[in-house]
Amino acid sequence: MATNLLIAFYSRNGSTEALAQTIAEGARAEGAEVRLRRARDLVGPEVMAKAPGWAENAARMDAAYEAPTEADAEWADAIIFGTPTRFGAASTELKAYIDSLGGLWFQGKLVGKAGAGFTSTSSTHGGNESTIISLYTPMAHLGLIIVPLGYADPALFRAGTPYGASAVSGQANNPPTADDLEVARFQGRRVTQVAAALKAAQITRTKN
Repeated sequence: MATNLLIAFYSRNGSTEALAQTIAEGARAEGAEVRLRRARDLVGPEVMAKAPGWAENAARMDAAYEAPTEADAEWADAIIFGTPTRFGAASTELKAYIDSLGGLWFQGKLVGKAGAGFTSTSSTHGGNESTIISLYTPMAHLGLIIVPLGYADPALFRAGTPYGASAVSGQANNPPTADDLEVARFQGRRVTQVAAALKAAQITRTKN
């Protein structure tokens, strides 16, 4: 039975998007069925026009990815949230999606699913770890079983964080490095493996 994985992310310039795509690649290598979803922008065109490329990137990504929904979260056996860092925490756009899951939270429908996070930032030490850790709090409230990376793969000694995949784009908006992507690929595999084990255990309990 396939493991269902939702990757719900927000990306403005493409760095977080690239990590999301690579996490999906790793998950699919483990047999997961993946839904990639981009949270929508919350500001109008007049604000987006102040940052070169924002509107164009948003239009491209919105055409490529559906917006995440409650139904996506309920469908998933695992949810991985991705966001650029905003002053050391998650973006408003991703947080708005997380906040929309209150109905599922109330019904307990997310309890026992695997959860994880990843991020990107424009500066070194710009909040990579704190941003992922900030995602742990709503994950705990939703009842997700948080899956960190630890140092379970050699790639973690070269990039990423023990909490989740990350990248630093710099002022030139550089894409994630090969090492960043290797960590992201591992994250997709690891979360899928844990989610599959949790799903199998639940099926066994149900049968018994």
